[in-house]
Amino acid sequence: MGSEFTGFTHLDSSGAARMVDVSAKNVSSRTATATGFVRLSSNCVVALRSGDVPKGDALSVARIAGIMGAKRTPDLVPLCHPIALHGVSVDLVVQDGGVAISATVRTADRTGVEMEALTSVTVAGLALIDMVKAIDPAAMITDVRVEEKTGGKTGVWRRGES
Repeated sequence: MGSEFTGFTHLDSSGAARMVDVSAKNVSSRTATATGFVRLSSNCVVALRSGDVPKGDALSVARIAGIMGAKRTPDLVPLCHPIALHGVSVDLVVQDGGVAISATVRTADRTGVEMEALTSVTVAGLALIDMVKAIDPAAMITDVRVEEKTGGKTGVWRRGES
């Protein structure tokens, strides 16, 4: 009764939130890549480039935090399915205005990993800010978004392509 389709996949017929049943979907190889940016002061960029961040290796901490964030996504996003992640890569590149973050998440499962990639980028950004907040209390995370996803019924999707 409560699981009838309402037109919204995460709502039942009474309007209550529900986790979508994906058991009938085929297992397929799926990936998602998300990006984001942490805007930083020029002093903070200099400290990152020279390795002079008082708390230590901020980029390594952020990379590990991003991997951990992807793994904990179902604990943070209420209707996200817990799925086995088969790979998570997080790249951080120091640029003149801050740090560009990219995360790619891979699985072979019944649902995609877009939320895991977005969470990875966001948690990496939060960890980076925690590491540099004494140098730059105005640091901010911007432009977090999915760039590409592959697998599943819809196949390949890339930002900017129709």
